Amino acid sequence: MIPTSITELPGTIPVFPLPGALLLPFGKLPLNIFEPRYLAMVEDALAGDRMIGMIQPEDPEAVADDPSLYAIGCAGRITAFSETDDNRFLITLSGLCRFDVVGEQPLKDGYRRADVEWTRFAGDMETLSDTDLPRDRLLPALRDYCQTRNIAADWKAIEDAPSYQLVTSLAMLCPFAPNEKQALLESPGLVERAELMISLMAMAALDRDARDTSIN
Repeated sequence: MIPTSITELPGTIPVFPLPGALLLPFGKLPLNIFEPRYLAMVEDALAGDRMIGMIQPEDPEAVADDPSLYAIGCAGRITAFSETDDNRFLITLSGLCRFDVVGEQPLKDGYRRADVEWTRFAGDMETLSDTDLPRDRLLPALRDYCQTRNIAADWKAIEDAPSYQLVTSLAMLCPFAPNEKQALLESPGLVERAELMISLMAMAALDRDARDTSIN
């Protein structure tokens, strides 16, 4: 059963620390699972409520098995999965709600489990709308950003997408740095996330112009 409010969400969830991976409420994140501990995590999730929390290590270069984690992540529910012939899981997590980490449980089969609090992000589970989203500035910033990064884009699909869907998808898909993705995750709402994304895209363009100037 898909949770519809934070009262239906558990107090402890398995967490998958992955640098640069951003899951947002109403977003969809495909994952390729191959490490034994995370295979066990997915198997346990599939046998239970299908929930997994995505969270980033504070140091994206950390090599330890238990790196220090950011205090905020986002939980998703496994909505699609398949097994491969070489014993991997291909899953899709559908974003439900962000969480604050308030503690951590002992390892289970090698994977981490966090005690979490949802209250601050209760609005994540409300229906999204396009109210006040700055689409008129986001699309030009996106065009410049894609040119800066040599990213091919389906502009027809982008122009046809609802603004709330566009903001969520772009935040997850654009190659922002891990700390920038964390800032997008921690943005209070869609409007603030869109504004931050416009700023990040503008900074990328300025960096490009600065490089071009130094070369000339």
